[in-house]
Amino acid sequence: MSLSPLPAAPPTAPPITLTGGVVAIGGRPVLRGINLNVESGEFVALMGANGSGKSTLVRALTGLRPLAGGHLELFGTPFDAFDAWHRIGFVPQRVGATSGVPANVWEVVASGRLTHRRLFRPLSRADRAAIDDALEVVGLAHKGHEGVATLSGGQQQRVLIARALAAEPELFFLDEPTAGVDLPNQHALADALAQLKARGATIVLVAHELGPLESLVDRAVVMGDGRVAYDGPPLAHADVHAPHHRSAYDLHADHAPHVASPLEADEETHR
Repeated sequence: MSLSPLPAAPPTAPPITLTGGVVAIGGRPVLRGINLNVESGEFVALMGANGSGKSTLVRALTGLRPLAGGHLELFGTPFDAFDAWHRIGFVPQRVGATSGVPANVWEVVASGRLTHRRLFRPLSRADRAAIDDALEVVGLAHKGHEGVATLSGGQQQRVLIARALAAEPELFFLDEPTAGVDLPNQHALADALAQLKARGATIVLVAHELGPLESLVDRAVVMGDGRVAYDGPPLAHADVHAPHHRSAYDLHADHAPHVASPLEADEETHR
């Protein structure tokens, strides 16, 4: 007797699908006609010059900036209906990492488990295991009881990555994780992200330059004047930023002039 073949597994929806995305600030367009798909397990570097709109795009993808037009889906669910926020981790720049609170490293990382437990419930064995694993991944297991404010800038950035990792998300957004970070800590960040990539995480990295992270990138998306100017294999640093290399980009024929926004001006001050 022959066995019937098993039914094919349904295709997995991409973590990010943005079609015709528009962001306006003060009634002025900042991002225009953005089409972006990110597949499961991809490591995407979102790059571009200061004021190009890369940070604004990440904020739109995470809901921190509302879309004025277009359609966004996360894991196949329209953004307005999406509520599985435990599947997403966001790692900001280290500025404000301590927020003036005298917490130690373990406590800050433990706050990443809030999406997995009811308010005021004690940490479970699974919670503690996830926290310890996150600290191990970023190489800070030995720093758990030290105050975050006593750490270097690079170590603080790794604490923020551990906090996001503790929630065990599938999709990570990282905003300039190596900005202002010394080279040894950049290599430590690269080692941590390499482990996340090996585990199958989807990673979207905002970066002005990649440094030690370059070998991890599967795909580069270069922003220019609020549009996607290039989407393809990773580019050399000179190809991303030098004006005379712009002919290598798949530029839009209707390239619009850049409209700077107050948000971008504030964000890009530190970049």
